[in-house]
Amino acid sequence: MSDKFGFARRPGELYEEWPKQPDGSPVPPKFLTHCASTDLSDQMLVSMLAAYGIPAVVEYPGDGAFGKVMLGLSGTGSSIYVPETLYIDAKELMEGENNDELPG
Repeated sequence: MSDKFGFARRPGELYEEWPKQPDGSPVPPKFLTHCASTDLSDQMLVSMLAAYGIPAVVEYPGDGAFGKVMLGLSGTGSSIYVPETLYIDAKELMEGENNDELPG
């Protein structure tokens, strides 16, 4: 189980939460979006997905993982992947977050 911010608390936790196929193997990940990572948008999105029970994997392309460790942010941004079976739900949540408008 993830903490309230959606980050795994122990090794292997994401694997346990990831949906499994009938044969017991993990459902393949599907690319959801690429975030610039300069404004914590990637971490907010992963936390929102976790709040709705959708596990996510964050990948830092190129040398981004080094920047994440050394500077706290990835200069190349981050790519977010979700289980293929939950992709549509994740996409709708993400688009709903971006389309929120104040009335009036």
